[in-house]
Amino acid sequence: MRKICRSIYILTTLIIASSCTPSAKDDGLGHNHDHGSHGAHSNNHGNEIVLPAESAKKFGVYSQMVKPQDFNNIIKVTGQIESAASEQSIVTATAPGIINFKPGIVEGKSINKGTIIATITSKEIAGGDKNESDRVKVEAAKRELDRLTPLHKDSIITTKEYNAAVEAYEQAKAAYSGVPSGGSAKAATSGMITELLVKEGEYVTAGQQIAVISGSDRLTLRADLPEKYYPYLSTIKTATFRASYSNETTHLNEVNGRLISTPSTASAQQSGYIPIHFSFDNNGSAVPGAYVEIFLIGNVKPDAIVLPIDAITEQQGKHYVYVKLDEECYEKRLVTIGNSNGDEIEILSGLTRKDEVVTKGAIIVKLAESSGAVPEGHSHNH
Repeated sequence: MRKICRSIYILTTLIIASSCTPSAKDDGLGHNHDHGSHGAHSNNHGNEIVLPAESAKKFGVYSQMVKPQDFNNIIKVTGQIESAASEQSIVTATAPGIINFKPGIVEGKSINKGTIIATITSKEIAGGDKNESDRVKVEAAKRELDRLTPLHKDSIITTKEYNAAVEAYEQAKAAYSGVPSGGSAKAATSGMITELLVKEGEYVTAGQQIAVISGSDRLTLRADLPEKYYPYLSTIKTATFRASYSNETTHLNEVNGRLISTPSTASAQQSGYIPIHFSFDNNGSAVPGAYVEIFLIGNVKPDAIVLPIDAITEQQGKHYVYVKLDEECYEKRLVTIGNSNGDEIEILSGLTRKDEVVTKGAIIVKLAESSGAVPEGHSHNH
């Protein structure tokens, strides 16, 4: 019985000039498939797709035989990148007054050691500018002394009264520094401003913390593990993570990452979760404060069928892969997926060790499937 295979004319960028290559045809007797070599595809002839070999090569479609391998149990959670405690410094106010941040000083800005991030002034506060008050006192004492000096010469006032005015003037001058009241707040170390603790125009006291500066060489990854996974806690040794602003997955093993905390439910920042902390070297792509998707890596599961995530396509909530049947024919196969480490994913059912699966360019085969065209003279014999 001859079965017509659906073909592919991928419109626009994917144009297939011919439906079959000469080498892929026989003498009109059709292609022959050994059903025993392709798993359960024999019941899914309607899923077969034709893609000429030269087109597959042109558009980067590659496949490989399923090869069971060791795969770690994975728990997918969320978390956040934090600054390492040893890499943080605090900027404090040097005087009481109203704080005014320098232009461009915002959370996430990188600054150098010694950079002035804010100025502090007390002029706008009634009675708050001590230096200005001292200046007024000096001027008042000087006027009083100037008034009493001629009176003392004329013996209208006593020497005791005159000396008291001189002493008051000298004391006022000693208290007056001549420098405007207030100050500036400087960064003690180079790094990134990860937190501003006060707002523009807020009143601060001397010594009050106003900002946190974090170094970016060494960072901390906090993973929030749901308490239901507590029995697996002792098996977790490392992790991979992907930030919300990036498509790249970072492996802690590749950035000198290590587990640094002994977590407990008591240390949880939010109810129902257990925090797990890892320390790692920043490769330049991690940003303190960013929220991330984390794959906690546990014990090894042997003989697992594992594929790159890009090999999986999704349709109406179901997951599929494309199994290569021969040089130019593919089959869409429904699979059940398991855990993922961010780069690879475990296949729980739908494939066997004898299947050859498209691992790169699955989207091209999917487009080919959608074309729905049948090339003249092409048949598939089962």
